[in-house]
Amino acid sequence: MRGTRAAQRYAKAILSLAKDQNSAEAVNMDMHSISKTVLNSKELENMLTSPVIKNSIKKSALLEIFKDLNTISKGAIDILLENGRIGILHLVARQYIVLFNELNNVQQAVVTTAIPLDAALEKVILSKVKELTGSEASLKNVIDENIIGGFVLRVGDLQYDASVSRNLTRLKRELKDNTYVSKI
Repeated sequence: MRGTRAAQRYAKAILSLAKDQNSAEAVNMDMHSISKTVLNSKELENMLTSPVIKNSIKKSALLEIFKDLNTISKGAIDILLENGRIGILHLVARQYIVLFNELNNVQQAVVTTAIPLDAALEKVILSKVKELTGSEASLKNVIDENIIGGFVLRVGDLQYDASVSRNLTRLKRELKDNTYVSKI
């Protein structure tokens, strides 16, 4: 993806400054908000990447959308505008979140289920992830009806597949190779 190396450099610089000023957590919240908003609004993303729209309009629009930004986050927007890189704002925000999570030893856990998780199940899964990995995790729930039931948990390199579709596939394979069943 275009701009990811630059986004990483900007995110590292923002995180370094935020750590120095003891506001890394506040900037992390801002970056979550920015990433989510830009990702969910194609119009905003198009406006940020448009070469026709002036930087002053982009800045005023961003400051209107994100009214409660930390001064470091506002400064990051200014620097990106000044350097002509405001189009990668959402990439910088996502990269900042990744770096912040690495700094705080928080991993990203992805749970694939057939239906959305409720709060009680999220707590159970997060405690299990902490037990298995020894670190905190942020949880992302992906809905995939093809797994029929159960769940698939991915944390870093680890994957635990307790889905119904996997068990059915395994059972089908065992029955196919079974000499007694094949004679029936």
